[in-house]
Amino acid sequence: MTSNTRVVVIGAGLAGVRLARRLGELGGSALVVGEEEHRPYNRVLLAEVLAGRYEPEVISLPAPPELVRAKVTGIDRLARTVRCADGTEIAYDTLVLATGSNPVLPPLRGLFADLHRAGHGAPGHELPEGVHAFRTMDDCLGLSKAVRPGVRAVVVGGGLLGVSAARALAVRGAQVVLAQQAERLMERQLDPSASKLVLRHLRDLGVEVHTECRVRDVRCPGGAVRSVELADGYALDADLVVLACGVRPRTGLAEEAGLAVHKGVLVDDELRTSDPHIRAVGDCVQHAGTVYGLAAPALEQADALAESLAGGTNARYTGTRSLTRLTLTGRDTATGPAATGPAATGPAPFDLAAFGETEPRPGDDVVQLTDATRGTYRKVVVRDDRLVGGVLVGELGTVGALARAWEGAEPLPTNGAPLLHLLTNDGGS
Repeated sequence: MTSNTRVVVIGAGLAGVRLARRLGELGGSALVVGEEEHRPYNRVLLAEVLAGRYEPEVISLPAPPELVRAKVTGIDRLARTVRCADGTEIAYDTLVLATGSNPVLPPLRGLFADLHRAGHGAPGHELPEGVHAFRTMDDCLGLSKAVRPGVRAVVVGGGLLGVSAARALAVRGAQVVLAQQAERLMERQLDPSASKLVLRHLRDLGVEVHTECRVRDVRCPGGAVRSVELADGYALDADLVVLACGVRPRTGLAEEAGLAVHKGVLVDDELRTSDPHIRAVGDCVQHAGTVYGLAAPALEQADALAESLAGGTNARYTGTRSLTRLTLTGRDTATGPAATGPAATGPAPFDLAAFGETEPRPGDDVVQLTDATRGTYRKVVVRDDRLVGGVLVGELGTVGALARAWEGAEPLPTNGAPLLHLLTNDGGS
């Protein structure tokens, strides 16, 4: 990249901001275009804002030197310009898509139809009053404004986001029901034993959890939610509904521009799309068949791309051995709106992590340690004397050391003592 090459980044999330910062450190620069009115922020910590532990400004990211607040509506690949909703056009030499992902809105009856009949706009343009996605700062602030002690909240989805949202609402004093269609919580990351501990933790907070439970109808008379109907016909009264049904790569701009898209925007090891002048990073990307949707891969992609754009001929992104971690902080540390209410005192922090292959194959060795009193569970899978995965739940100090052993892929000592030391040592993070 020459000093006068114009790099434009669409998206002011973790990946876009990290790319601009790293590129600046390497002597380059990038213009970042972000459509949210808020200062760039760490989306991973939104649940902490909802729980009242952090004020919104605490999770803010350093703003890029060149930041334009605008909504990009199109890409002209021939002219190498991007069009914005306000009519302006921005020229680029290299364009980077860091558009992130959108929340999945399930096809529930009544979710948009009642809103349309009530004259609130076309179906799909906005959610009824009281129904919230949980993806952006606006979503978080809307929920924070609506939640209060005793409010009846239904969380649809029991994955990582649903568990985080349910706990945050419970910490704020809401009466929370979590409806999970799968047979257990966080089934993609955790094994049954770990899921049971998460279930116990939520129930200890007063969350009512229903697994193998499908929501089919959101009843919104007059455009405001009043209840949620389950597949078996049972109705749950609701003042709030949180849709935590996963995310989908935000690929609309790429598709309209004619770029190659499958589940995400297709990129190679240099993060190039099917157009050599357009790169992509973060949640919107599909690399080597994988859509990550996690912070760590997005940051690694941004770093690799910054080096490439700065002239690093060997800069490549070859994939991320991703670790999923969720830290559910204690209520006694609340500093936001919950600090003087029900969230002022409460449970100790609850930590969980999952990495690699958490289910063993035939012939694998499995080491498990469970402490029912402390509510901790630690399991690792070893194959050919190498750590290939693990699940850890509870108050953890072992995540960092185990993750390093896993990422290094080095053979473990045959006597097993150091591995047991890692599993029982609370100072390894």
